[in-house]
Amino acid sequence: MVAHSTSSGGPGLALAAEFDAPSREQWQAQVAKVLRRSGLIGDEAPPGPVEDVLASRTYDGIAVHPLYTGTEVEPGMPGLAPFLRGSRPQGGAVGGWDVRQRHAHPDAAESNREILADLYNGVSSLWLVLGTGGLAVDDLADALEGVHLDMIGVVLDAGEDFPAAADTYLELAREQGVRPTALLGTLGADPLSQQARTGRAGDREAAVRLALRCTAEFPGLRALVADGLPYHDAGGSDAQELGCALAAGTTYLRWLVDAGADVDTAAGQLEFRYAATADQFLTIAKLRAARRLWEQVTRTCGVAEPGRAQVQHAVTSEPMLTRRDPWVNMLRTTIATFAAGTGGAQAVTTLPFDAAIGLPDSFARRIARNTQSLLLEESHLAQVIDPAGGSWYVESLTDELARAAWGWFQEIEAAGGLPAALESGLVAERLAETWQRRRDAVAHRTDAITGVSEFPNLDEPPLQRAPAPERPAGGLPRHRHAEDFEALRDAADEHLAATGERPTVFLATLGPLAVYTARESFTRNLLAAGGVAATDAGATESTEDVLAAYSGEPVVCLCSGDEIYAERAAGTARALKRAGAQYVLLAGKPAEPPEGVDAFVHTGCDARAVLTDVHRRLGVGQ
Repeated sequence: MVAHSTSSGGPGLALAAEFDAPSREQWQAQVAKVLRRSGLIGDEAPPGPVEDVLASRTYDGIAVHPLYTGTEVEPGMPGLAPFLRGSRPQGGAVGGWDVRQRHAHPDAAESNREILADLYNGVSSLWLVLGTGGLAVDDLADALEGVHLDMIGVVLDAGEDFPAAADTYLELAREQGVRPTALLGTLGADPLSQQARTGRAGDREAAVRLALRCTAEFPGLRALVADGLPYHDAGGSDAQELGCALAAGTTYLRWLVDAGADVDTAAGQLEFRYAATADQFLTIAKLRAARRLWEQVTRTCGVAEPGRAQVQHAVTSEPMLTRRDPWVNMLRTTIATFAAGTGGAQAVTTLPFDAAIGLPDSFARRIARNTQSLLLEESHLAQVIDPAGGSWYVESLTDELARAAWGWFQEIEAAGGLPAALESGLVAERLAETWQRRRDAVAHRTDAITGVSEFPNLDEPPLQRAPAPERPAGGLPRHRHAEDFEALRDAADEHLAATGERPTVFLATLGPLAVYTARESFTRNLLAAGGVAATDAGATESTEDVLAAYSGEPVVCLCSGDEIYAERAAGTARALKRAGAQYVLLAGKPAEPPEGVDAFVHTGCDARAVLTDVHRRLGVGQ
């Protein structure tokens, strides 16, 4: 297609008319030149397309290519099946999305203050954690003091206490004189998430009764949540989260139909919850794929087209949040919120940046809600219907992710459905496999965590927050991507508190600054990820210069360029060991290991293993 500029009164100049359309082969030739200059390929052409050198793979095995030139996917229209482009024809252009903030403070008075502050400052619905891990059900009325339930949507999240929480909430609405038709929200029955979180089967009969009651009395309320967060929090991939949520929704459909509900009514009782991460394109694709898959299930079940549109609540990922350098979490949650809105979620929760540390303070809650306000009111993100639609990359990624999730969903169904797959350990086993791959990628820093595994701040004082209530345990684990590195940082800080000195490695810098600085900076950064400080020799011309700066650290690391390594590394390593060094590292990976060097640190090394070993040799944790 030729691009045209336009002006008032008619078509403008054809800007590309004087240029030949480049071919893919010409583009590949230019890519090959850049890759050769970068040392990523040699003179011999790689097997297959040259751009595959730049491709990466997701945890579902989906190849992400550097260039997409077309797709056979037909996305359809917004608000129409298969709902790839959103569940509403107008998208968020009329009212944006529902800004839904989470509240889990166990003190009713503090919860009430936080709730009112949120409602006065842009939040449009409340997500209330009740029972274990949150506010006592009996304190719900106090927490909602001053909240007009006919003006605000409420989502309950009470685990196994959902029957009591629903009864308490509905009675409170009755006491306020709220018409049953005016209530909006979700009552939070989710027995399968309870089973996933605790290992104990939830109350199927109570969930079905609540859904039938909502159908009969409260047309604006949904009873059931098909929650993908337990599977995401356990380390699962995007397709695994999608497949489990889809299996949960399908199970709830069966339960309601078996209890006598028609399939359209049953589908109307469900809301789905998904994680939104800082990988914006995967988040966008996940939400789009979820709608497509649910439409496929409900169409097969005979649901009329309007009822096949999935209601989605997106929550910024807890596993991606860090306790160290938590300020970076503001950036992560901004990207995730952007992706959730772009992906078409009807409701979005932005978790406060300090949520991994404890109970968020008022500043963190304000930043969380203002993140959404900025995207809605200043960036006008919701005013474009399906802004990602038509992107060859997004449409292709959505299609491949949907196929991977559908395969996992079919495997769960073949195992007897989600309750049976949870009971047998099938789900736990698969999620654990994915988590181990993710954990290894973080350990090798191929999955970088800014402020933790990359560019950590050793002088950062840990942020203090009141501890959050203990959550239910016994089922799937909860992981955070940064947990291994943060455990190393904690151990190093404990060593500092106990001894008055931070564990330190000596950097034997060889040659002038211009030669050693890159590897010296790399090593210093890697050590700081484990809470280990570094001191260096500075510019040196000889082994004697290095020894003059050395102050007896048990672990040292040589830092320089390959040419100087060939000349001085072996001699310097031997001299340092005679001077008291017990373990000598070398930054880089030369073809011929110098004599006296015990191990190497380099891009792609197992940083977690290196730091664990350094801790042991420096007496950290002993």
